[in-house]
Amino acid sequence: MTTTTRGPVRVGLIGLGSMGRHHARVIRATPGVELVAVADPAGDTYGVAGGLEVLPDVEALIAAGIEAAMVAVPTVYHEQVGLTLAAAGVHTMIEKPIAHTVEAGRRVARAFTDAGLVGAVGYVERCNPAVMELRRRLAAGELGQVYQIQTRRQGPFPARISDVGVVKDLATHDVDLTAFIAGSAYRQVAAQVTHRSGREHEDMVLATGVLESGVIVNHVVNWLSPMKERTTVVTGERGAFVADTMSGDLIFYANGTVPTTWDRVAHFRGVTEGDVVRYALPKREPLAVEQENFRDAVLGNGVDIVTMDQGVHTLSVIEAILTAAREGTTVSL
Repeated sequence: MTTTTRGPVRVGLIGLGSMGRHHARVIRATPGVELVAVADPAGDTYGVAGGLEVLPDVEALIAAGIEAAMVAVPTVYHEQVGLTLAAAGVHTMIEKPIAHTVEAGRRVARAFTDAGLVGAVGYVERCNPAVMELRRRLAAGELGQVYQIQTRRQGPFPARISDVGVVKDLATHDVDLTAFIAGSAYRQVAAQVTHRSGREHEDMVLATGVLESGVIVNHVVNWLSPMKERTTVVTGERGAFVADTMSGDLIFYANGTVPTTWDRVAHFRGVTEGDVVRYALPKREPLAVEQENFRDAVLGNGVDIVTMDQGVHTLSVIEAILTAAREGTTVSL
């Protein structure tokens, strides 16, 4: 962060639920920012307000004199809260997804652009140490041409989620992550979903697609697995990277260069197993990195945020996945 003579950025937080409590902790620990106001009409369930008054709404939060805001309310309220903050001239990060529909997301993104404000979306997985190192190595050409990106995000049902299904809650991470890693938008998607838990919303999804770059992708996401998994596999001409975002580990599986005399394998004309490398990475909490990136963007010193336009693209892919599953079609974007 560039040294400045100004005081810390005055930050307000709206939404004190399961994500908001972590944002409150991290904002307080981030140099150069000060948590000066919190709001939640449902109160402070987790006791994170400290000595701050729990304000009732976004208007009261703005009245506290904030310069920037973190929005961690349920998705259905993202548009209303975001538009109010933009109108008040407050730089804002909204937890993913940007809004409940693509049209709403576009309205929010346009409001911040028109106001000349920093608008960001909270896709924290981009700040995972394994993902950051993976993207750096891909950009350096270490994998050569990328062929395929696979993600697996599975685990038990989170009781905190009630307003959306697994696609908008979890698969949205994988869509954003995939476009970010590949540096390419989605061209088309197809999908299947299931409803096994008796809820209105889907709880499992299998999605496939292709990016504008020609990279093929697939996503396995569900809330009904006793095995928790957060894995991204990138396969290319020199091997495969495997990023585990739960542990922050990155492993490289190289294509083998040792010749084989086993005719059956040689005639296959494919790749062979080579060296396996697990990289030693510095590991910081992704949420802390995300908050620092947002702070730097607000101060005009950085661009490492997920922009609202990127958030709209991700949401358009998510809605296309739901449409493809509902109609049994492949959807072009």
